[in-house]
Amino acid sequence: MMTELKMTVALFFALLCGLNFCCGLKEIVESYKVEFEQREVDVESDGPVSGNSVDSNGLVSDKCMRCICMVESHCNNNIGCRMDVGSLSCGPFQIKKAYWIDCGQPKGDYKTCANDYACAYNCIQTYMARYIGHSGCPKNCESYARIHNGGPRGCTNPNTIGYWNKIKQQGCTIYS
Repeated sequence: MMTELKMTVALFFALLCGLNFCCGLKEIVESYKVEFEQREVDVESDGPVSGNSVDSNGLVSDKCMRCICMVESHCNNNIGCRMDVGSLSCGPFQIKKAYWIDCGQPKGDYKTCANDYACAYNCIQTYMARYIGHSGCPKNCESYARIHNGGPRGCTNPNTIGYWNKIKQQGCTIYS
């Protein structure tokens, strides 16, 4: 009986997704999350400890975060800062100062946080939790990547489509 119920629920959500009413059960559950949990990150391996996108405590899956990191710096923790579109971008996720301010100014210093994988990872999670609900875009890897690249409403900006294509070349999909 329970298996039949699970299949019925799964088919219901699959139908809704096919009709673009929702993006999936995971996104619905995430929309009801109240608190954002900080992620423990293993800096030695350049990635989250859990490594499993299904078990991710953050809004953005580990796989999607890894694709963003690869596009930004090939996940190079030693990349430092460089000029990008008229302002400094730092660290493996190439975070700008305004982005760091919007994620709550963790570690009290922009460059220190942006150049620290764990701090930058958590900054991105906080930034997405802050803006995804106001962007008008679904909670999925494409939206997160385009917001990361283009700011709070980047997922609606056609100029971020090229960035999304680079993310897909790293093996991510909308549902990563």
